[in-house]
Amino acid sequence: MKYKLILSYDGTRYGGWQVQPNRETVQEILETALGCSITGSGRTDAGVHALCQVAHFSSDTPPPDLNALLPPDIRVHEVTPTSDDFHARFSVKKKIYHYHFSSAPDPFNYRFKVALPHNFDETLLKGALPLLLGTHDFSAFAGSGCGSKNPVKTLYRIDFVPEEGGFRLEFEGNGFLYKMVRNIVGTLMEVSVGRRPATDIQKILTSKNRRFAGPTASPQGLFLAKVEY
Repeated sequence: MKYKLILSYDGTRYGGWQVQPNRETVQEILETALGCSITGSGRTDAGVHALCQVAHFSSDTPPPDLNALLPPDIRVHEVTPTSDDFHARFSVKKKIYHYHFSSAPDPFNYRFKVALPHNFDETLLKGALPLLLGTHDFSAFAGSGCGSKNPVKTLYRIDFVPEEGGFRLEFEGNGFLYKMVRNIVGTLMEVSVGRRPATDIQKILTSKNRRFAGPTASPQGLFLAKVEY
């Protein structure tokens, strides 16, 4: 029987989603609890969180009560039988990521938000967002080690959403390259403080070269918010 699993996690203390040597990961902990291998919708980096990660696994026996076996920073919300042709990664139609910013340092949210620089200009940031929308080769925003065979992705929207004590950027697309959101955010932050003009966005995309984009933003502000099939 194939099962679909929906979960959330605080990624602070993990080396990411994917099993790897010498780092505890979310996938590893789930596989230990299930006693079988599990496939996620995609990997999240070390320190990145998920409001809604989706995975699948196959088992000859009904799954155990996973929340009784998992640490409190990983919670399973749903485990349901699914069709044999469902694949948590390859069946994905859209993903939504949120990146959270805080307007002031706060000891109660520093694990989930990134503090804004003192010279941040909201108008400059908002002016750059439309330049990233649409279908592009996002190679310049891919992290080293990206294994995607197709760097062409479509960003349907990047929304600026105010929230208490700051704001978040919502990214919705048909797919994302390794570290793509964090590299875009790092570039947008350079634009927002006047370190580079928004018109650099098109030049960066055209270059297809990572060294032309900005730095990789910190992981703690990033959440995988939704996966659509």
